[in-house]
Amino acid sequence: MHTERLFDRIDSIQIKGVTKKYGSRFAVKELDMEIHGGELLILIGPSGSGKTTILRMINRMIEQDSGSVIINGLDTRKLDPVRLRRNMGYVIQNIGLFPHMTIGENIGLVPKLEGWEKNRVKERVQYLLDFVSLPTDLFFNRYPRQLSGGQQQRVGLARALAMDPPLLLMDEPFGALDPILRKQLQEEFLKIKMEIGRTIVFVTHDIEEAFRLGDRIAIVDQAKIVQVGPPEELIFNPATKMVSEIVDTERKFKHMDTLNVKDLMSPFDSKYVFDSKMDTCDAVNEMTGRDLETAFIFDNGRLLGRITMVDLMKCRTKTQKLADVVRPLKTFQPLDSVAFALSELKKSGEYLALIMNEDRPSGILVSDEVLLKLI
Repeated sequence: MHTERLFDRIDSIQIKGVTKKYGSRFAVKELDMEIHGGELLILIGPSGSGKTTILRMINRMIEQDSGSVIINGLDTRKLDPVRLRRNMGYVIQNIGLFPHMTIGENIGLVPKLEGWEKNRVKERVQYLLDFVSLPTDLFFNRYPRQLSGGQQQRVGLARALAMDPPLLLMDEPFGALDPILRKQLQEEFLKIKMEIGRTIVFVTHDIEEAFRLGDRIAIVDQAKIVQVGPPEELIFNPATKMVSEIVDTERKFKHMDTLNVKDLMSPFDSKYVFDSKMDTCDAVNEMTGRDLETAFIFDNGRLLGRITMVDLMKCRTKTQKLADVVRPLKTFQPLDSVAFALSELKKSGEYLALIMNEDRPSGILVSDEVLLKLI
C-alpha cells in the first residue's frame, strides 16, 4: 500500500531545546539550531561530542528526552517514526547492505515495501545505478560481497535515494575509505548534491571534507553547538578557541616551505599499477577485486597517467584498452617542496599526484591528506 509523503520538500528543520542524556552524561544539551531547506549542513566535532546523536534524533532513531524537532512546522514526535524515516534517506559509514540480497534488491527494498509495481521498482533501481555510475548490466544482480568499498558506498547512496526523499542524513559516509577513494567520492558527491538539490545533514570528523562539501558548518563540542556558519565565517570570526583550532589554516601552512613532498607522501603500493594493454572490461573486475577506484597506468615501466572506475564505466568495450582512456597525471620529485606541489595541484584542479624517483614511483600525494597531516 503506497504511503502518502509527509514532505515534498524541506523548508526548515528547527531543533528547539533538545536534550538527550545517558545516565548522568549529556549526549546533547539544550540544543537550538535551524537547518535551512536545500542546504548541506555539516556537523563536525570531536568523538563523543554529540554529532551522530543529533543526526539520529532528526529521524527518531534516538528519541530526545526533552525539546522538539520540527520539520516544516510538524513536530516529529507526533508522526509515525517508520513513516517519518521513509521520507528521509540515511547513509552510514558501514553502508549496512543486506548480504543475502542482490544490489537491485537492496536498492529496491523500500519501494517494494511501499507497494510499488515490480516494473516501476526495476526502472527506479536502474535509474539510480546509472546515477551513481554503476551500470545496471554489471551490478544489478551482483551481491554486496562482490563489490569494492567504493562501489558499496555508491549502492548505499542509491538506496538512500530510492524514494526520492527531500532530506538526506549522512553519518561519516566516506570515513572508512582510503584517502584516494575518499577524495574521489567527495568529488562525485558534490556533483550529485548539485543535481538532486536536496537538504542534507552530513556528519564528519574531517575539516577539509567539511570545507569542501558544506554550505554551512556546525561545530559540536561537549553536547552543544559552539558555532554555525559558512566556512569563511568560521575562519575569520571563530567564536571560541576550540573553533579557531579546528579551522586554523595558518597553522597548516606554517612549515610548508621547509617540507619536501617525500616528508608527507603516502607509500606507493603496487596494487595501483595496471598495464596499458589491459582492456577496460577486465580492468573493472580487477579494480573491484583490488578494492580500487583509481589506478595508475604504465606501459613497459613508463607512466602514462591514471584512470578511475567511473571513467571505465563510461567506455566498457572489449576493443578499448586502458591506454585509450588514460588521463594525465601530475608528477613530482621527492625533493620538490610541498608548497610548490600543492600550488601546482590547485592550479590544475587536481588533488592527486605520483611521486617519481627517477622513473620509478615512490609515493602518492593526496592534497587533503597533506593538509590533515600538517594540522
